[in-house]
Amino acid sequence: MQSDTPAIALALIAAMLFSLGNQTSRRALNYATSSQVTLYQIGTSVSIYWIAAPLYMQTAYWLSPAILFLAAAGLIRPLISANLGTMGTRILGPTVSSTVSACGPVLSVTLGVVFLSETLHWQTAIGTAGIVTAIVLLSWRGKTKPDWPLWALLFPIGAALIRATSHALAKVGLEFIPSPIFVALVAYSVSFPLAYLYQRSRNRQKPSPPIPRHGLGWMLLSGSLYGTAVLLLNTALLWSDLVVVSPIVACTPFFTLMLGIWVFKEAQVDKRTIVAVSLVVPSVILIGIR
Repeated sequence: MQSDTPAIALALIAAMLFSLGNQTSRRALNYATSSQVTLYQIGTSVSIYWIAAPLYMQTAYWLSPAILFLAAAGLIRPLISANLGTMGTRILGPTVSSTVSACGPVLSVTLGVVFLSETLHWQTAIGTAGIVTAIVLLSWRGKTKPDWPLWALLFPIGAALIRATSHALAKVGLEFIPSPIFVALVAYSVSFPLAYLYQRSRNRQKPSPPIPRHGLGWMLLSGSLYGTAVLLLNTALLWSDLVVVSPIVACTPFFTLMLGIWVFKEAQVDKRTIVAVSLVVPSVILIGIR
């Protein structure tokens, strides 16, 4: 039986790149609006994919019916998922929104088992539960007042569901088109004009300020990091099951915190961090030795 170790290694690297992209995105937001940052990030990623197109592009890829799944993924992510996440944070606050979004790995595993007929081993189930618990622990910041409507929970749940669905659609596409970079190219090529139209509509309502050179640099860097992370994620999905890859990539908040502690000096080690590390590390190992 083929080992999942290479796929898990790529998924871990993808999670690290996503977390580094999160850190650079935070700095880009100091110079531009969220819609501008999203547009430049998507534009940077899709530009990289198209520049590399002569190295991998095949005419048969465009004739495959699986391209519809890839286009569907581009319709919902990252534009819709990012905006749902932003609205959830605005209404619920970062604590509740991040905690609810931690259900993402569970949704991905469910889609993999129900719709892709993947096998959920007990090691993967326990490892996923450990990762979700660690994410919730890292997200929680103490008691919060429930002064928000119950329906507002649909925003972070919807963002998590879209992320899980996009992973499943990418997995389906890879079954027919075994090219991780082409799968990313189609999805991002659909997302870019949507992001442009969204930014244009926002600009009509409230003109965006000009972007300084430093802000542009942070956006291009974060877009390159995200684009590379998606490529590695798709490669991992090509090599292994969704139930294995998705929980590993869900470790992104954990790596974001680690970068904040050791690189950007924005956080400190506390009991919660120690417990999260003690959960994430054995959970990843458990998934790897299923």
